[in-house]
Amino acid sequence: MGYVPKPRVGSVGALFVLHSYKKADGSFDYERYRKIQEEGNVRKIENVWVIEENIAFLADYLKKNLSSLRFGICHGTRRGKEQEWFRKYLGIDVIGTEISSTATTFPNTIQWDFHNVKTEWIDAVDFIYSNSFDHSFDPEKCLNAWMSCVRPGGFCILEHSTAHEASGASELDPFGASVVAMPYLIGTWSKGKYAVREVLAAPATTPANLRKLTHISFIVIQRL
Repeated sequence: MGYVPKPRVGSVGALFVLHSYKKADGSFDYERYRKIQEEGNVRKIENVWVIEENIAFLADYLKKNLSSLRFGICHGTRRGKEQEWFRKYLGIDVIGTEISSTATTFPNTIQWDFHNVKTEWIDAVDFIYSNSFDHSFDPEKCLNAWMSCVRPGGFCILEHSTAHEASGASELDPFGASVVAMPYLIGTWSKGKYAVREVLAAPATTPANLRKLTHISFIVIQRL
């Protein structure tokens, strides 16, 4: 039998799960996490999760709600279509990060673990986008790292779909939460430094070569 995620019990009950990567001594097994992520990336390298129509929609939203757009980051981009389309519709510098060594084969993509930040990114990013937040081994640490990069007033946009629910969690996708639980979790992690601005419904819900999803939402988080 494959890995069956067990719910984290708390004030949100079983609305979210988080897989633990542990060594025999109970310590965090980062090498296992990285190995699983790289293998999954290679196995799914031809799949494109992101939808161009949705990126065009988000680009329009950013232009209407943020002034002086100059730089954006997309985290966990696999084939790099996110940054390609944001660059197309915004006309600014947008890069992508990918933990796998395949990163360097795609334009404007760097090999990088998105739990970490570069010094030059701190307070300097207009927006961050990701549909890969479910790949985080520590979502609180991850989101706080991303929000430290977003400039005051800037946005972090998390794509949330049917596949990001608790039922979709696995060893490859360790974090899963209901869309209802996400604002609660974000508010708990933020400690007043950022907040959910709004949740947007995506105009398109059928990624190329993948199953139709019940929903795709965009959780817009604003740095305060």
